[in-house]
Amino acid sequence: MTPQLQQAIKLLQLSRLELQQAIREELEKNPILEELNEGTPEGEEAPEERAGSGEAVAAPEESAPPVGDASSLRTEKGLIDRLDWNYYFGDGAQPEGRGEQEREEDDGRPYYENLLTRKPNLAEHLEWQMGLSSADDAARHIATYLIGNIDENGYLRVSAEEAALTLSEPQEAVERMIEKIQSLDPVGVGARDLRECLMIQARVRGEEFALSLKILTDHFDLFSRGDLAGISRRLRISREAVKEAYQKLVTLSPKPGREFSGDDVHYITPDVYVFRVDNQWVITLNEDGQPRLRLSSYYRRLLAEGDSLPKEDREFLKQKINSALWFIKSIQQRQRTIYKVVESIIKLQRDFLDRGPKALRPLTLRDVAEDISMHESTVSRVTSGKYVYTPHGIFELKYFFNSGLNRDGGEEDIASKSVKEKIREIISAEGGEKPLSDQELMRLLRNQGIRIARRTVTKYRAQLGMLPSSRRKKLF
Repeated sequence: MTPQLQQAIKLLQLSRLELQQAIREELEKNPILEELNEGTPEGEEAPEERAGSGEAVAAPEESAPPVGDASSLRTEKGLIDRLDWNYYFGDGAQPEGRGEQEREEDDGRPYYENLLTRKPNLAEHLEWQMGLSSADDAARHIATYLIGNIDENGYLRVSAEEAALTLSEPQEAVERMIEKIQSLDPVGVGARDLRECLMIQARVRGEEFALSLKILTDHFDLFSRGDLAGISRRLRISREAVKEAYQKLVTLSPKPGREFSGDDVHYITPDVYVFRVDNQWVITLNEDGQPRLRLSSYYRRLLAEGDSLPKEDREFLKQKINSALWFIKSIQQRQRTIYKVVESIIKLQRDFLDRGPKALRPLTLRDVAEDISMHESTVSRVTSGKYVYTPHGIFELKYFFNSGLNRDGGEEDIASKSVKEKIREIISAEGGEKPLSDQELMRLLRNQGIRIARRTVTKYRAQLGMLPSSRRKKLF
């Protein structure tokens, strides 16, 4: 894999903020590149397109050879000599029909205050980690139940015996899953009490916390009272050593789940906007805040006088120019790829745009990859950390990919996310006096032609952050 291809792949998988940082770093490293600001003098001729902009522009058709292939600035028929210099040295005007004035006149983008999301809660964070494991369905069923019984502080509020009895599963299997959950992030989650929570964290810290772990294991009663002298006498060690171990223990978190509690709001800026215009869905790539790049006019003059430069300077200049061109082309390719992927998602998830999340259909990376003739890994990189604004909210591109469940009567499969939305709607409308059990939810979904198991309903309900029916009932 060439360095240029590696660079293009790296830029493709960067988030919007990471891309802006990468551009800033490249501007510092490569003197050939310069940022086009409002006060930057324009090029001598009208440029055709924007270099490095947020729009999905068409790059030159020819492919670029690797850096350093040229032997002469004037005779080489490679990347440098095939350039439309006005394009790379110009002022970066928009292509015809996509100007700023047009966008300002018909700009339906949301206010900044509406561009918000929430961080995942503790249950969602744990479920996501479990989803990366190779556990079978039975183990996942146990994990879903246990995670649903972890409180906001991160403590497991059900014993292994109770869980085994409720799930009709062997207690040994439940104990193994508790150990698995206790190995997840945040460290200390899944503990049954404070002592176990701190012990989990101390074990992770290693040898440095050996004495601290021993105090927790054998002398927790004295530790909880802050009796350093008593611990010193029992262990027959100096009080200073006990004090040092005690100070390490108080750095541990007694409530590891708290970092996932609350409704902290995070503002995000979408990479793509999708609007309905005249009954058509229109895609606009977000270019706000992204530096617009061009080649320095000073080095253009040096290039024109290449014969007067020493050989070492010419080679250095060639290398930096080629590197700058590759960087600009990689940004353009990134934007075109994002546009194509979003365009395919919109085509394949049209019902979502018209009717919302409950109309999502099953979709895989392969479906989009085949639609736009790209590799699945490319689609995966594009959808990671990229967000799209839709009339139904802001979603990460990964949101639109999900598995499907079978429907009765030969109908098209329904997406798992759509089933979750149906469960959410049913529970929201049930009232608090007689909440529906997971078994009853399963029957209601099957009446709608959705073939689903009860344990799957339990898993989806837990992923939605909704409590079991016994804990949803209003007592007063």
